[in-house]
Amino acid sequence: MSVKLLADSACDLPLNFFKENDVTLFPLKVHLNDTEYEDLVTIEPKKVYDAIREGQVPKTSQVSPLLFEEAFTKMAEENKDGIYIAFSSELSGTYQTAVMILEQVKEKYPDFNLTIIDSKAASLGYGLIVMAAVNKMRSGASKEELVKDIKFRCEHLESLFTVNDLEYLAKGGRVSRASAFLGGLLNIKPLLHVEDGKLVPIEKLRGKKKLLRRIIELMKERGVSFESQTVGISHADDEETAIEMKTLIMNELNAKEVYVTSIGSVIGSHTGPGSIAIFFQNKL
Repeated sequence: MSVKLLADSACDLPLNFFKENDVTLFPLKVHLNDTEYEDLVTIEPKKVYDAIREGQVPKTSQVSPLLFEEAFTKMAEENKDGIYIAFSSELSGTYQTAVMILEQVKEKYPDFNLTIIDSKAASLGYGLIVMAAVNKMRSGASKEELVKDIKFRCEHLESLFTVNDLEYLAKGGRVSRASAFLGGLLNIKPLLHVEDGKLVPIEKLRGKKKLLRRIIELMKERGVSFESQTVGISHADDEETAIEMKTLIMNELNAKEVYVTSIGSVIGSHTGPGSIAIFFQNKL
């Protein structure tokens, strides 16, 4: 492969994906019990979810600037072209840090050809973009073709997202404590989507069955040609609901493929256990 692909751990793809496809991984950080972990590398999501259930509040931080500097410098010295698809700039400072470090590296290596793309996405939605880039690169696409395709997918990605317990969003300042308490009493499930890289609430529904049906309705409204695309589902330690959602999508939308994975430690630290996210394209 002539172009080097880079991504960070917020794409929630498994570690073996990076190894098997020679994609450079930049792990974000998780801070738990006075210990700093590297997302995907030195901590499993289950550890985070169990800690949250026990009342702990994990903290997260962006990719180390030193990691960017080392990787970019090595690529520049080896005269390698690259594309770094980054976690949404609205949800992390990782993208801005990478752009800053690239500018510094280019002072010494002005011909270094690295393109950094703000995915405006998170979790497996971001992961699907990375997976598609690997496949397109394998088909022999040029760097220009890759960049164009990646940007198109970023612009046309739909992300639907819910949490099992509003209390986790309350801890992160997303909803008020009163709303969280009321939501728990009435079994209200918030439905959100990603708009220009930010989490934006759409509506609240009562009960899981209504929520899943509403997700299917929104997918029918917003999606296209499901028989030709891969749909992503990521879950926070709730594989049962993810599989239920997968069955609905296969039966009702006849999707080409439904890829299911766990929400990683960094994103899961903010959503809490029981969260479900669905990702698909609104244009192919």
